[in-house]
Amino acid sequence: MGMNILAADIGGTHTKIGICDERGRITQFKEYATEAHMGGKHLMEKLLFQMESYQHFDAVAISTAGQVNADEGCILYANENIPSYTGMKVREIVENRFHKPVKVENDVNAAALGEACFGAAKSFTDFLCLTFGTGIGGAIVMNRQIYRGASGSAAEFGHMFTRPLSQTNGGTRKSFYETYASTTALIRMAQEADPEIVDGKGFFDKIQVGNEPLQQILHAWTTEVSTGLASLIHIFNPPAIIVGGGVMEQDELVRMVEKQTKALIMESFAGVNIVKASLGNKAGLLGAASLFLRGMDRI
Repeated sequence: MGMNILAADIGGTHTKIGICDERGRITQFKEYATEAHMGGKHLMEKLLFQMESYQHFDAVAISTAGQVNADEGCILYANENIPSYTGMKVREIVENRFHKPVKVENDVNAAALGEACFGAAKSFTDFLCLTFGTGIGGAIVMNRQIYRGASGSAAEFGHMFTRPLSQTNGGTRKSFYETYASTTALIRMAQEADPEIVDGKGFFDKIQVGNEPLQQILHAWTTEVSTGLASLIHIFNPPAIIVGGGVMEQDELVRMVEKQTKALIMESFAGVNIVKASLGNKAGLLGAASLFLRGMDRI
């Protein structure tokens, strides 16, 4: 009899939930609005309510936005997008309700583990993973384990400084990588040319018809993306970087980023593979489940 894991992936906008088996198959999948703005307590109550509708599972695995203390299963830090979530004892709350083993992981770490176990990173023992969305999330995998850093907060790649403070009127956040290379940044740039564009899909729909101003904006944005990746490659010398997030579903975009990145790096680093994440919005669920399937952080 195989192991069934109730897995949840808590995002700032939507939460996904389903039963995962040992082969990475997801059944009883559903998605609902997180309503993160209503705070951590509401988020947890809603999650428990949704979990109540599931039966016949052996353990619970949770992927969540925010910095996570995986040993204690609590939220180290969550920004203003989820008020009062910092310090939330997620594992304890869920264990007390269901009396099953519970593991909790940061969403980007979980996505990286999902790709390692079931997706684009199966053939790599070491790699970096970046997700380009509202911000930029990061994960470092070394010897098939998440590298967490001294306080469990490693791989905040979105907070790399890619601009001098002196060029941004002293605003720290205005110097961050994610300020210029996130999907949010791409849409902000695009709206200056076309206010009707509200998301990545709208941007790429319009660019397909040969929109020259948008082509220039895309090139400027991929240059920002590649600048950060080049720095990470020179620091880590990884065999691969897995790139994900909604806009990175575009094969042509990933090829553009790879070409521009390789033009920026030293020849001795040129063997790096820049690979599109393959699991889409199921990566977090599968990665969380993998914590039980192969042991914490081991795939």
